[in-house]
Amino acid sequence: MEKTASICEPKVFEKIYIKEAETLRNFIYYKCGNEAAADDFVQEAFVKLWKNCAKVLLEKAKSFLFTVTNNLFLNDYAHKKVVLKHQQKSRIHSTHENPEFLLEEKEFMHKLQNAIADLPDNQREVFLLNRIDQKKYREIAELLNISIKTVEKRMSLALHTLRKKIGNLKL
Repeated sequence: MEKTASICEPKVFEKIYIKEAETLRNFIYYKCGNEAAADDFVQEAFVKLWKNCAKVLLEKAKSFLFTVTNNLFLNDYAHKKVVLKHQQKSRIHSTHENPEFLLEEKEFMHKLQNAIADLPDNQREVFLLNRIDQKKYREIAELLNISIKTVEKRMSLALHTLRKKIGNLKL
């Protein structure tokens, strides 16, 4: 009976890294839009794979890495939402704005966040890369391996949907 290779063997682990690291990095980079964060998530996923190498079957390594990386991203995203909410509450308590204005602003931000969250993944991704990360259409096309026309179409659909949901604002 032939012994199957173990992820705990450095050469096997290295082969997995060489084969999966770039794809894994691109996958998470497209989700988070931050190169440094994507690199950190990938590195942490491989550290977890190494620490659990005896428990993970070789044929499940890729799935393990993608699941761990995605979970790291989701945990980080959830943490940032909590921090942002805390910052917004602090800002509201320290401002001298009209309470009615603050309530309208809060309602608008909630409406905007929900509208963005409701966009299809491909439209939301293009919209956020352009409007939040300030990426040009050409850069977005290169990142997502799509044509500039596809980026333009997705952005157009995203803006149309957002305007319909929250009114005709300057987005």
